[in-house]
Amino acid sequence: MAQYSAQLDGVFVALADPTRRGVVRRLGRGPTSVGDLASEFPMTLPSFMKHVRVLESSGLIHTTKAGRVRTCVLNRERLAVIDDWLAEQRRIWEERTDRLERFVTDPKESQQ
Repeated sequence: MAQYSAQLDGVFVALADPTRRGVVRRLGRGPTSVGDLASEFPMTLPSFMKHVRVLESSGLIHTTKAGRVRTCVLNRERLAVIDDWLAEQRRIWEERTDRLERFVTDPKESQQ
C-alpha cells in the first residue's frame, strides 16, 4: 500500500502545476518535441525543462533523444494510477450516500 501511495503522490504532485497539466493535455494528442512543447508556454526553456523533469520522474511522460531533438511521449498507463484511486473513492462515497439515503428514507433504519 505504501508503494501505491508513493506512486499516487508523485503523480498528483506532478499534476498539481497548471503548466504540467497543459503538457499532459498536449501530449494526449501525440508525441512532440520539447521545443514545440515549450513554445506553447510563456517561460524560458530551462524553466520549462524543470517541468519536463518532474513529469518524467513521476512516470507520466517518457523522453527520447535523437540527435539534438528530445521528444516527449505521454505514458497513458501511468494515468491508470489516478483512475484506480478515483474509482476507489467513488465506490466509497457511493456506498456512504446509499447508506445515508436508506437511513433517511427507511423508517426502520431511522428508529434504531
